[in-house]
This record gives sequence, C-alpha cells and structure tokens, in this order.
Amino acid sequence: MNKLPKDFLWGNSVSSMQTEGAWNEGGKGKSVYDIREPGEFASDWKVATDSYHRFEEDFDLMQDLGMNCYRFQIAWSRVCPTGDGAFNEEGIAFYHRFIDGLIARGIEPMICLYHFDMPLALAEEYNGFNDRRVMDAFVRYGQKMIDCYGDKVKYWLTFNEQNIFHMPIAFRISGYLRGEETLRELYEIQHHTMVAHVQLTQYLHETKPGKLMGGMLAHQLIYPATCKPRDIFCAQQYDEFLNQNLLRVYAGEGYSPEVMAVVKREGFDDIYREEDLALIARNKNDYMAFSYYASRTLDTDPIPEGTEVNYYLKYGDKNNPYLKATEWNWQIDPLGFRSIITRYYNDWRMPVFPIENGIGVIESWDGENPVADDYRIAYHRDHINAMKEAILEDGAEVIGYLGWGLIDILSSQGDMRKRYGVVYVNRDNHDLKDLKRVPKKSYAWLKQAIRSNGDEM
Repeated sequence: MNKLPKDFLWGNSVSSMQTEGAWNEGGKGKSVYDIREPGEFASDWKVATDSYHRFEEDFDLMQDLGMNCYRFQIAWSRVCPTGDGAFNEEGIAFYHRFIDGLIARGIEPMICLYHFDMPLALAEEYNGFNDRRVMDAFVRYGQKMIDCYGDKVKYWLTFNEQNIFHMPIAFRISGYLRGEETLRELYEIQHHTMVAHVQLTQYLHETKPGKLMGGMLAHQLIYPATCKPRDIFCAQQYDEFLNQNLLRVYAGEGYSPEVMAVVKREGFDDIYREEDLALIARNKNDYMAFSYYASRTLDTDPIPEGTEVNYYLKYGDKNNPYLKATEWNWQIDPLGFRSIITRYYNDWRMPVFPIENGIGVIESWDGENPVADDYRIAYHRDHINAMKEAILEDGAEVIGYLGWGLIDILSSQGDMRKRYGVVYVNRDNHDLKDLKRVPKKSYAWLKQAIRSNGDEM
C-alpha cells in the first residue's frame, strides 16, 4: 500500500469548556471552570466560542473542509448539574441534536467524557478524583452517556490526556480545590481515574458490542539531554511512569512493576484494592489514542536527589538546541510524532489514533484579509507526512488524524491569543466582538489535503 486507506478519519478535536459557553443555560450546573476569574491574558469561560448556539455553523465549516470525524467532550455538569444527582434531560437532548448534526453531515462523532471540567458541587464536597465517591459518580455519569448515545457513537474516550492525572498539574484538572498536593494524593487521583476508565470500558463492551473504547495520553516524548547514563536512565524512567504505565493498562497488562514498586515503598498499597487490580487485569482497550504537539528534553543535573519521577520535568526541562520552537517555547518535532506512532504499534499491536496535533500562535485579524498562517501549513504538512511515513514505511496501523482546535478556541489556560485553528474566531480575551468565523490561509490548504486523503499537500 502506498496510499492512506480510503476509510481514514480526518477531523477536529475540542473540549466543551473551551468551545460551548452557555455556562448558565439549558439547565447546566456550574463546573470548576465557571468560577475561574479572568486575568490579563485569560478570559473567563462563560462564552468561550459560543458553540452551544453556533455548532451548526461550525459543522458546516467542517463538512466543507471534508472532515469525517469530530472528537468533542460532553460537559458533565450540563447533563448532570451536581455531578451525582438527577440527570438534566435538556442537556441530554442538546447532545442528541449535536450528534445528529454531525451524522447528518457524514462526520463520525467521537465522545470524550471528561476534559478537566469537574462539576463544582463534587469538587467542593469531595475535593475531586482523590475521593472514590467522585470516581463512582463519574462511572454513573459515563454509563448514562453510553446508554444515551452508544447506539449512535462508535468511538469513545473516558479521560482526555489521562497520564496528566499522574503529573503535578493533576491538582488543577481533577477537581482538587484544597490540600497540600501530596504524592499520595497524586497516586490516588491517577488510580481512581484508571479504575473509572476500566469500569466504563467493560460497560461499553458489555452493553454496546462493536463500539470502541480508547485510552488517551498527552504523550510526553522525552529525550535525554546528553548521552550521560543518568540522563538516559531518568528519561526512560519518566517514560515508564508517565507513558508506558498507562499504555500497559490499556493493553491489558496491568500497571508497570516499576511504578508498583514505588507504591509499595511509599505505603500506598491501600489505594490499590485487590478488586481494582483484578478489574484492570481483565479489561483491554480497542485503540491507543494520544495528543502530540512537541517533544521535550531532560537534563538531570538540576534535579535534586530523591525527587520523585513524576516531578523530574519540574527541575530538568531543557531546550533542545536541534529544534525550532513556537513563541510558547513548544519545540516542533515531526520526527518525534512518527516515533510515537511507530512505537505504539510495534509495542502493542493495537490501532493507533493521534487525536490532537497543532500549533498555537498569537494571531490577529485585520477585519478584511485571511490570516496568512504559512507556519501552520508547514506544521501540519510536516506532521502529516511524518504520520504517513509511520504508516507506509514503518507498518503502523493508524485510524486517522485529528487536529486540535481547528476552529479557534480558548487555550487550555483560557488565553484567546493562543490560536490553533484554520478558522479564526473573532474575539479577544476581554472583547467578544461578533464571534465571526473567518477561514485563514491554512483552511484552503487543509481542505485540499483532506479531500486528497493526504496526497496533495
């Protein structure tokens, strides 16, 4: 084969809190994002890009581009305002209309159940995923969503970038509002999200045969800064703890022995109940998904002795002199993209699905001419070509390629200056303007790339 398969999926990937808005409409309850204050370089989250009211317009743009897949997140507090109480039928009906709008345009819907926007009531009462009661509430919510939409939706994810729940940033995205951010709590959050994931994997397989559950990482491709043995060893350690540990579970192998050795040493055994580990051991994903934007480099010299693996990058992150970087210092590395895809398939022999990839840049629109984003064309061209090499030269089986936020959205920090899209959304951090959708130069390029199934770039 010298071409991508005809059923290859091309599309867009977003989260609800970065797109939907309508924070107090349709019976939605508050999430932790709804109470975050704006700052100099951060919007509030109340309007986002108003896709709650404008999704049909956005879907038309995606259809015009030729996209045939869209990964979106259900806002937990829109369908269950308190997170663990009565379900909101108006919210459930909204996502039925949303999914039906995609299907009517020939766009495959892909559902992610959690993208960091914990219902505020659960965060305030239980402090998020470090409490098993929140894990149980999430499973209840996820089962309800599978019941509601499982006949329409083939591709499912539980958590966006699930390995982030084992990094220090976990305390920002897991509904954690108070505490000392201990290592024990970090392991609780990681394990509780994984138990929820395998429970919902089992439920999907039992109730909706033929539907597919994936696990997703924010893949942390880490290079050692030098050939010094400690740099190499610590880069491998970091990969094991933050990448391979979860991939092993997704592949049905259970947690990494190296990680469980730390669990035993630290006295965290009580977190990992026997019934949890038995459930994990008997469930396996259907595909491996990941996000990828840049690689990173680890220098062990600044890392204090005794630092836990999860915190290595806090001290040892170093610029790679062989790579160019964005203005956010994300180092552009298409070969790293190929490396991840090829290794996933070599190691696990499961279909691979890169579902976030893109370049964030500060951009503005002059009100008349398309944004001339040649850098975005170059970024996506180079990464798509790297993916094609993984498929056509390395033999990897890949389901599709989804860009991140290809219609501009709020960044993960709420900063509207950082734009990923091939479509400009006319708003700033503190001025909503008219929210007009304006195709950039990259729009026509991506349309050709998709319509040719990656042949014409």
